[in-house]
Amino acid sequence: MSNTASVKNTASKKTLLLMIAVFVVPVILAKLALENDWFTKAATNKGQLLTPTIDMSDVLASSPPKWRMVYVMPQQCDAVCENALFSINQVWLALGKESDRAEALVLLTDNSDQSAIAALSEYPNVSTFTSSNTAGLASNSVYIVDTQNNAMLFYEIKNDKKDAVMESRNMLADIRKLLKLSRIG
Repeated sequence: MSNTASVKNTASKKTLLLMIAVFVVPVILAKLALENDWFTKAATNKGQLLTPTIDMSDVLASSPPKWRMVYVMPQQCDAVCENALFSINQVWLALGKESDRAEALVLLTDNSDQSAIAALSEYPNVSTFTSSNTAGLASNSVYIVDTQNNAMLFYEIKNDKKDAVMESRNMLADIRKLLKLSRIG
C-alpha cells in the first residue's frame, strides 16, 4: 500500500510542477524578451516620433486647439518646399468631414521666400502664421502638432514628387488615426 501511495504522491508532485511551469515559464520568457529587445516593438505611426516633443506654445499660444500640419517656409522655396506645401494642402483636403478639426499651417519668418508666400494663394486651405520663433523646426519637414501645441511627429519631405506623395499618404494615415483617437480639437 505504501508503494501505491508514494507513486500517487510522486505523480501529483509532477502534475503540480508541470502546471506551475505551464503558467510561469511564458511569463518569464516574455519578461526576458522585453528586457533584452529580442523583437522589434510594434509601432503604428508612419512618421518619425520626436523625443522629446517640441513645445510650440510660445508660437501658437493664441490659436484655438486643433491638430496641425506645420511647415516652416524657408528663405528659398525649392522643390522640397513646393512638395511640402502641396502635401499639407492635399492631406487637409483628404480629411474630408474631419478637416475642421485640423489645420494646414505654414510658419512664416522675416526671411521666408516672398514669392512663395505670394504663391500660397493657390492653396486657400493653408493658413499662415508669422512668427520670429520657429521653435527649432527644420524647413525640410512637415510636423504634426497636437492640440496642446506639442510637435510630436515629423515627415521629411523629399525633392521627388512621388516620394512626397508617399509621405503625404503616411501623414494622412497618422493624422486620421490621431483624430479618431482624440476627443480634443
